[in-house]
Amino acid sequence: MECLIGHQSEQLEAGSLRRVECEIQAIALGTTAQWLQAANPGATLQLTGFLAARSRNSKQARLHITTIEFVEGNQDGKVLQEEG
Repeated sequence: MECLIGHQSEQLEAGSLRRVECEIQAIALGTTAQWLQAANPGATLQLTGFLAARSRNSKQARLHITTIEFVEGNQDGKVLQEEG
């Protein structure tokens, strides 16, 4: 499953707080994709994975999601990790 993930946070940079907002293409496979598909739009999630180019011919980054944690919502903080 491919999707667009939004990120918002405040990060400390050179002693000052900086508001960070961005969007990145993401992909999840197998069971991880099923859990991601079950998430409500706008849900707060903690995603873990790795960045890789979309393809051999593209330098655009895509997040490959390997772990999903539902921070709030009806999933009760359940953590899913895809092995492999």
